[in-house]
Amino acid sequence: MNFRFSAIALCVCFAACGNSTTQSQTTGSTTPSDKSAKQAYVASTSATADAFCIDDDSVYCASQLTRGTLLNTYPKKARKIGGIQYVPVDAEEGHLYLRADNLVDALAKSVQESQMYVRTAASVIDSLHNSHICHLVKKGSTVSIVGFDSLCPDGKVHRYLVEQDGKRGFVFAKYLVSDSLSAQLNYQASYYDSIHSRVKNQYGAGEAIGCDFYPVERPVFSHTMPNPVYALYLNIGAVGRIDSFIDLAKQTRINAIVIDLKDNECPGYPAETFRRYSPTNLKWGGNSRRTELYEYAVRRLHEEGLYAIGRITVFKDTYFVRDNPEVAITEREKGQPFYHNKAHWPSAFDRRVWQFNVCLAREAVRRFGFDEINFDYVRFPDRMQSVADRIDYHNTYDESMVQAIQRFVQYATDEIHLEGAYVSIDVFGESANKGYTTAYGQYWPAISNVADAICAMPYPDHFAPYSYGIKDPWNHPYHTLTHWGERAAARQRQCPTPAVPRTWIQAYHVLKYVDRNGIDYDAHNIMQEVRALFDAGLTGGYTTWLSNSSLSRYRSQKAAFSIDYVADHQQRNEAKQNATDTTKTSVSAQ
Repeated sequence: MNFRFSAIALCVCFAACGNSTTQSQTTGSTTPSDKSAKQAYVASTSATADAFCIDDDSVYCASQLTRGTLLNTYPKKARKIGGIQYVPVDAEEGHLYLRADNLVDALAKSVQESQMYVRTAASVIDSLHNSHICHLVKKGSTVSIVGFDSLCPDGKVHRYLVEQDGKRGFVFAKYLVSDSLSAQLNYQASYYDSIHSRVKNQYGAGEAIGCDFYPVERPVFSHTMPNPVYALYLNIGAVGRIDSFIDLAKQTRINAIVIDLKDNECPGYPAETFRRYSPTNLKWGGNSRRTELYEYAVRRLHEEGLYAIGRITVFKDTYFVRDNPEVAITEREKGQPFYHNKAHWPSAFDRRVWQFNVCLAREAVRRFGFDEINFDYVRFPDRMQSVADRIDYHNTYDESMVQAIQRFVQYATDEIHLEGAYVSIDVFGESANKGYTTAYGQYWPAISNVADAICAMPYPDHFAPYSYGIKDPWNHPYHTLTHWGERAAARQRQCPTPAVPRTWIQAYHVLKYVDRNGIDYDAHNIMQEVRALFDAGLTGGYTTWLSNSSLSRYRSQKAAFSIDYVADHQQRNEAKQNATDTTKTSVSAQ
């Protein structure tokens, strides 16, 4: 079992559903000399309750006490002033008074909110023991508060137990507010609305303004994400040779390894999640030997100080559709799963698909100790405009595509953070383009604002001829990725809490169908890609994309992986500045 702790998740738990250990914060004297003392918990409709001093009949607020704190109280010495009953308590600040209605006999009663308002649309989870989604609460709607899971040290609730439309479950408190007006507002609307309202919905995937851009507080775990990340990608077949890849990493600046956990029609190991959700993935996941390979691989990565990332493809999964045809994107006339790009696609609107992939991710973190989960294919299928009128996406909650994708990212990060792991999201390079939401639902600012890392895939041989005025962009990796990187950096500035920009780089040679005379992506050209990213301001690092994970190819590119690109970028900038200063001095002397 892999245990991790988050600096923002150290909450005080209580038995909201009869399944947790009751705990509280304690202050004051625990062994009062006055036998009339009774212990009680601080209760409030907010994180703190006012504590008072009383001089004669004058009452004034002297302090705030944290909700959930266990105190010694003296109800027999209570004073009634102005029709309000004040009870003396022992607090760290000394003897104070609390209103009688701010003291309760059970921690479960300390949260006194009766209703709240939804500021950010959020998934409702029906149990603390799983990631099962039972409902979606939408922005501006009202929820009844019927309980909570835990209190944080500052008295704030971690997750509320809410009820709406007869459905009950847990919602993270950060998505709720106490007044209806605040719930209706967008974050800094005068600034961010002006940006996102201008974005066109030319492909029908949804209005950018319909996404949420409230700041996100990201976790700090005991294992920190390297800054930057320099990662090699390994497919499932390469896991058994992990020591060879570790040996290469130790000879270079590589500090992370990405390992496939599930790709389309290629499950990594016989996960328990497959047993519950997808027997076909279980069948092809192999036997216990595969599980042992993953256990060994992650253990060895950690022994050598390397950061372990597990990759999962989400909304492209033929096996999952085979087992659960009801979740598939379907053809309206036939009612059968739609086959596209050599695969069947689960609908990104369907919450069962979300649960399956997030449960698999949580299992991988618990079972093997992955530091991060990387989600790929977090999108709807591309190139669907010509068949749009034939397709049923099963849009249960009447969401736009861009809303559904952002809400999946929100749900996934919340759930996986509970396990103590980070989350990165892969996006197409096109999503960095300004002015429109992509046809497949990826809107860069909406994803970047939520995920821990955003991982674009701007492979130079995927750009069309004459992109950025470059006839064959695949043969000019530095110039191509400099132009692209500037666009991506601009998208990063369009949300208040942008994710770390970690980019997939092309480590394979230019594909022959693109250009028979295309260049080989050797160490020099890989170096040009990464330098371009750093020069454009995308300094979160890189991950190599080499689908066959060839060790010999990686070894031939070793020189590119041996560079400290932070220092390299600084040195090159200093050299440019010195050259500029020299030129200015020369001109001045003339």
